[in-house]
Amino acid sequence: MEDIRVSSWNELNERLYHGSWQEPLRRFRASFAYRGLNNSSYDLQSSLMRLGGLYQEQEGHLLRNFRKYALQNPLVKDSVWTWLAQGQHHGLPTRLLDWTHSPYVALHFATENLEQFDRDGIVWCVDYTKTNRLLPEKLTQLLQEEGSDLFTVEMLHQAASTLDAFDQLAPAEFVLFWEPPSLDDRIVNQYALFSLMSRSDTRLDEWLADHPDCCHRILIPASLKWEVRDKLDQANITERVLFPGLDGLTRWLKRYYSPRDK
Repeated sequence: MEDIRVSSWNELNERLYHGSWQEPLRRFRASFAYRGLNNSSYDLQSSLMRLGGLYQEQEGHLLRNFRKYALQNPLVKDSVWTWLAQGQHHGLPTRLLDWTHSPYVALHFATENLEQFDRDGIVWCVDYTKTNRLLPEKLTQLLQEEGSDLFTVEMLHQAASTLDAFDQLAPAEFVLFWEPPSLDDRIVNQYALFSLMSRSDTRLDEWLADHPDCCHRILIPASLKWEVRDKLDQANITERVLFPGLDGLTRWLKRYYSPRDK
């Protein structure tokens, strides 16, 4: 995959929006999912993988018990995919990864941690129209019927009502991107979407290395992070907006009023 190292705010913006022009629509509509990381050396392991041990065997237990003990927060759609989204949203170890439609939200997550400002940040950019070409036929047909490039909870439930059934859709590994239900303002404000691997033990970055035309990465040098961070704050891309509530407010205030040189 291509790694693009930028050297200025203007170049960063050009790279983030490069390829977003859609000639049939005559509109700028990017088909990228973005994920920002504070440190360019970080990989794309899922939280389930980071659990360690025989994590593949724990996936069903985690989800079953989350569903059992979270019943005081009933869901509109009682689907494994809704529960998986809810669990991911609240920190449950899952095979999902968080992504966003917004390149600026991704930039926020690449520059939110002041303790990492001596390290280069990174924004992963995955073209989901290209990863869709590698989906099994059943999933491709669902997208075509809906006229969509992204899946919903309802579409996933049509394809497979359980994780085991999903794992059996195709022998070849694949990734799909789907939009979670609007569970709260945080998901809405972060313009969130998830990636879902066809196996719990498949790492997305390793899969993308085998399909380099589907992805590129934008490297943000440490020397540029303060400028990016300050301009995002001025554009109101902050913890106060992305994490509505007092916790997000205090996180923003703590970072915003921290001195540049500690």
